[in-house]
Amino acid sequence: MTMNVKSVWVESNPWFALSVQEGSPTLLTYTNKHSGISHSIYAPVFELDGEACTAILSNLQETGRRILPNRVSEYELTGEFGPKGKWRLHLLLRVPDDNPVLRFKYRLSASGESVMTKALGKDAISYAGVQFPIRTADGEAEVREVRFSEFVEPVHSYCLQEQPLDERHFAAGLDVAGPMIASWGGEGEDAQLLAYEHGSQMPDSFLRFRLAADGLAEIQAAKGNYLTGQPIGRDRYYDTIWFQYAAVSGGEKELTSAYRAFVLHHMALYPESRQPYIFYNTWNNQERDKHFRGKSYLASITEERMLAEIEKAHRIGVDVFVIDTGWYTATGDWEVNPDRFPRGLTPIKERLDSYGMKLGLWFGPNSAALSSRMLQRNQNNLMHWQGVKPDPHPVWETELSEKMCLVSPYADDFADTLIRLARDLGVTYFKWDAVQQYGCDHYGHGHGDSGHTSEERRDHYAFRLGIELTRIVEKMQEACPEAIVDFDITEGGRYVGLGFLSVGKYFLINNGPYYQNYNVPIDEAVDNWNIFFHPGPARSWICRTTYDHDKWIPSILFLTHYFPDDPADFQQISAGSLMLGHNGIWGDLLSVSEEGTDRLGRILGTYKKIRNEITAGSMTRYGKVGGSLEVYEKICGETGKGVIVLFAAVPGKQRYLSASSQLVRKVWHTAEAAVSFTEDGSVIVDVEFDKPGAAIVFFGVDS
Repeated sequence: MTMNVKSVWVESNPWFALSVQEGSPTLLTYTNKHSGISHSIYAPVFELDGEACTAILSNLQETGRRILPNRVSEYELTGEFGPKGKWRLHLLLRVPDDNPVLRFKYRLSASGESVMTKALGKDAISYAGVQFPIRTADGEAEVREVRFSEFVEPVHSYCLQEQPLDERHFAAGLDVAGPMIASWGGEGEDAQLLAYEHGSQMPDSFLRFRLAADGLAEIQAAKGNYLTGQPIGRDRYYDTIWFQYAAVSGGEKELTSAYRAFVLHHMALYPESRQPYIFYNTWNNQERDKHFRGKSYLASITEERMLAEIEKAHRIGVDVFVIDTGWYTATGDWEVNPDRFPRGLTPIKERLDSYGMKLGLWFGPNSAALSSRMLQRNQNNLMHWQGVKPDPHPVWETELSEKMCLVSPYADDFADTLIRLARDLGVTYFKWDAVQQYGCDHYGHGHGDSGHTSEERRDHYAFRLGIELTRIVEKMQEACPEAIVDFDITEGGRYVGLGFLSVGKYFLINNGPYYQNYNVPIDEAVDNWNIFFHPGPARSWICRTTYDHDKWIPSILFLTHYFPDDPADFQQISAGSLMLGHNGIWGDLLSVSEEGTDRLGRILGTYKKIRNEITAGSMTRYGKVGGSLEVYEKICGETGKGVIVLFAAVPGKQRYLSASSQLVRKVWHTAEAAVSFTEDGSVIVDVEFDKPGAAIVFFGVDS
């Protein structure tokens, strides 16, 4: 049978032209305007009413278009497929004004009643497929699986991993987790990527890439994506997650650079989470109170202490002041504790406003205290596991709390509470903590009913969790566009990937590894398991290890905190580390000397003059973390402004030639460094350390 194939051109930006196909298993054709090469994105395949159905569309119409706040054009197209147009596919396309990365997703509906099925007892959706050049032993093409969600035990954090894929992997029909496959280097080939926006931890994946011998990589559902017998109809939809595709002329550098720019400028509707603010969090001082000073975790969370810390924070250049756990009376209602803050947070907010600083607060999204009105309203939305409701648990020395299911109507109640707090208290930064990907297998919430197995409800909860977290933030940001939500991923088993980055950022590292990570036993009487809890360079080694993410995702989206403690060499290591993008300072400001406060203020004040350029610049690293020499360059290619930070673990003299050229000749540097320019605009940095330390060289500011 001959198909009646017809292209409907949808959009063209400076990077690519896009068409949608009728009558073809190729749904989208993406043409790189610079190379003229066209790439096919194959149509999704759903199992409906017991049969695999490819979305080969007819009667395609444009049903909507709008310009989003981030300069992205959104298009909705609707077409029919199946016998007599039984099913409808609503295709949502987001095309940035000046970037090659396309975002797309689907909404599935039906003209009558239909159900999604699992004939083989497992998820059966192929969302999209793209052909990649297969690397052979003597070929130039490079294909890689790119992972962002692999928890690496030595640093107790999620780290970037790239795994090469060659003809053997494709020929074997393997599947890999992703969430991205990227390629570059083939003769006459574009560099390209295909990715999905979800989060899962290796090796526990909810979506996978299935590889085929001809180079095809298909994003397929692995588990939990939908429920057996899930109905679809005229007004009953199945919404997919977002997917991404891009093709560029050039190689690895061109592709990663374009993708970083997409994440920074075009992925999120609102820009606040992308701003290179300096964040201060009170928690490290609370830990020191507990473990060093024999006090409670919450002893220092008082109006008097917070006002004193704000003064110091202002002097060192903090933009967002975050009060960690303890500011509230009880979880759930999230009301200010009147014993700790007799005048509420009004004096705190007024002092912050006077300095142009923002207020941030800690939240446990899964918790509602026994006495809370939130719990009373949501008695039907408590978490259960294997038919049992967990016992109430204490939340950081506050009232016992129940665990709430976030894939239930409770999610909207929680969102409404945060919107109220934004309006009533003026809080704009929300730190979300202690949300594990698995947690509920109860029926009647929003992830399955009594007709589904406990395992299916469990997996669907885990799949839906990140989607619900994202939806909560979207609802918040519609009401409060300046809201920043930071999702704590400091432990394993959390929702980590590309999904949440469309609305927020990640809180990457708390204190790093525990003794247990290194099989070091500790006395049962000791309640502080942290190895890198004390001041000194070692903590920064652990934190800087995770800067590999910056290759694809700007490091500003992985908040990590460094100690502000004296002496000068410690402070310079911390300041040089954080300004590469982690941008966090970790507690105990009142222990910092006056001289140390001024020193940090000078360095960070200089950083803030060119922090936007530093954020925009892709990272180049030379040397090993904790070695000598360990160097980072973050230079904006358009302006030549940025920073080079050099770390040494041993004293001595060393020389470094920059990888970047055409650097601006306005230079500010710390005393350990001497800078000279070469003919091509690169620099030679000579450093001399009398002890382990860091040297900082800014380009674009005066000495």
